[in-house]
Amino acid sequence: MNASLIADLERSGMCVMRGAMPPSAIEALRVEMERVTAGRSVAGLRDVERLSEAISELARSPQILGLATAILGPEATPVRVLFFDKTPQKNWPVLWHQDVTIAVQETADLEGYGPWSLKDGRPHVQPPLDVLEAMISLRIHVDDVAEGNGALEVILGSHVQGVLSRESIDALTAEEVVTCSIRAGDVMVMRPLLLHASARAENPSHRRVIHVEYCAVVLPTPLQWSSNLASRG
Repeated sequence: MNASLIADLERSGMCVMRGAMPPSAIEALRVEMERVTAGRSVAGLRDVERLSEAISELARSPQILGLATAILGPEATPVRVLFFDKTPQKNWPVLWHQDVTIAVQETADLEGYGPWSLKDGRPHVQPPLDVLEAMISLRIHVDDVAEGNGALEVILGSHVQGVLSRESIDALTAEEVVTCSIRAGDVMVMRPLLLHASARAENPSHRRVIHVEYCAVVLPTPLQWSSNLASRG
């Protein structure tokens, strides 16, 4: 990842690695996600690395992990893998938000960590700001996505303002919105605190995205990342 793209990321809160994944790798991911989602009527999945060794290997591959370490340094490790899709049967809007929670194995009473919640039975918590600022998300696009297909919308530069109140979010989203048109094989690199949303697709077709989160800090004892990837060597 070159210095220009890293500068774009730090200034805007996101950048796109065009053609980062070759067509053969994208086709293999399509086949794998068809297998993983078979029989599941869901718009998204958590803990995808637990369902697919291929996705687990992808998250720790030199190609993808290397992007994270170029930004966060050599301590970067994958800590969560999500999967999103939009089809005529699974077509939903996502309101403006920041990604401000992490998934951990068990709850703990620690200063600066909270509030707590449960998502699909797993504890999630909002960590201190320094943890969120030591994170990056890589969104590996398995399909083309454009404005009419539920593309991600962002407010560039909003990641530098910390965790925002709902009033601040409403004010910022009245400003210029950028729609992220992405091609299959592109990797979108995003800071979790970047304000983002997506509309219901007008012409829904597959909009498959494998979303991998990386962090470069160790959580304080006794907290442990929920993902089994974080404990692997």
